[in-house]
Amino acid sequence: MSWLRKISCDAEYKAARKDGKVAANVGPPPTGFSLLPWLFMGMGSFSNLFQGETSNPLIAGLGLLTFNSLYIYVAFRAFRRETREATSTRVALVLMGLVTCGLAIGYGDTWLLFFPLFGLATGAVVRMPHLRWAGAIVAVLSGVVSVIRDGWGGLDIAYATWISTMVTAAILSLSEAVRELRAAREELARRAVEEERLRFSRDLHDLLGHTLSVIVVKSEAARRLAPRDIDAALLQVGDIESVGRQALTEIREAVTGYREGSLTTELDRARSALSAANIDSTVHRSGPPLPPRTEALLGWVVREAVTNVVRHSDAARCEITVSGATERVRLTVTDDGTGTDDVTGTGMVGRNLLEGVGGTGLKGLTERLATAGGSLTAGPGSRGGFTVTAVLPVDATAVPQPIPAEQLA
Repeated sequence: MSWLRKISCDAEYKAARKDGKVAANVGPPPTGFSLLPWLFMGMGSFSNLFQGETSNPLIAGLGLLTFNSLYIYVAFRAFRRETREATSTRVALVLMGLVTCGLAIGYGDTWLLFFPLFGLATGAVVRMPHLRWAGAIVAVLSGVVSVIRDGWGGLDIAYATWISTMVTAAILSLSEAVRELRAAREELARRAVEEERLRFSRDLHDLLGHTLSVIVVKSEAARRLAPRDIDAALLQVGDIESVGRQALTEIREAVTGYREGSLTTELDRARSALSAANIDSTVHRSGPPLPPRTEALLGWVVREAVTNVVRHSDAARCEITVSGATERVRLTVTDDGTGTDDVTGTGMVGRNLLEGVGGTGLKGLTERLATAGGSLTAGPGSRGGFTVTAVLPVDATAVPQPIPAEQLA
């Protein structure tokens, strides 16, 4: 059944992705290659240099090479937060600004277009809250240099520089936010699938473990009674049929996720199972009515604890006590057994039943109760035997818990 549910979960997850309810793979992040095409803005200066229209071509060529090198260095370090905020990146950006000012003051004309490129690099590196003052400084610097070199028409360069700074920062910030949002949605969807698998695994274990134990006990009782009391044996067989039908219904409910147990029903089943195993049972219940969520959790505890008593305890008596108060409710299941395991012959009293495969048995119940703000303890009783104690808030509302990394692997 577990592998069928796994296939079902995978199918539901893939269908949700196909319908757009779950983000598809966000793909590789953008890199500095997306900023390289803007270097063509410097083609005019490059053309002037090779056509001999620029004075001191050696200095201009070295300046052009230095600017392009710094721009490429900054561009490829701007897409990872660690490298973007590194001191070396900030130093390279400052050097780029100095080189830009030197080239603009020395040559003017098309060399002023390096200011918008400098603004683009600034926007790629600087983020809020420092972006406002960084964009203002870059715009004022480019405006002052451009006005000094080419008059008031240089204000266009200042505006273009400010726009390139702010727009680049906005686009890259939005791109990063979208990728983070998609990754978060992907992770939430993946965790939802894992939580559903874990829920079904726990439900199936608790349902079948108890049901099969009851069927085995009642079958043994029917076999013992058949030679001397056929009517009593048939009554046990009828109980087996009833338990089997009820188990089928509960498994269907567990598959669909709509099963909510009843504490009263589980207490009645516990009496029947203990009686079939020749164990005297006593049930004490006090306190106000409980919400369905709390009843369901306590029902799971009764089912698992009684299953362990029937299978492992070799007890003659079992006492179940439910005591409710205004804020919390306590459930105790105590037996007087020696704790002998029919299979291994080992004692249950000296064994920690909270250990085991993740999501099964009392360990699984401990996790269930913890998510609802409760606790579960199990161990040897003060007067011998074994005691399981569950404590829950009266209004046991589930508290979401992170899934361990090993379950997500």
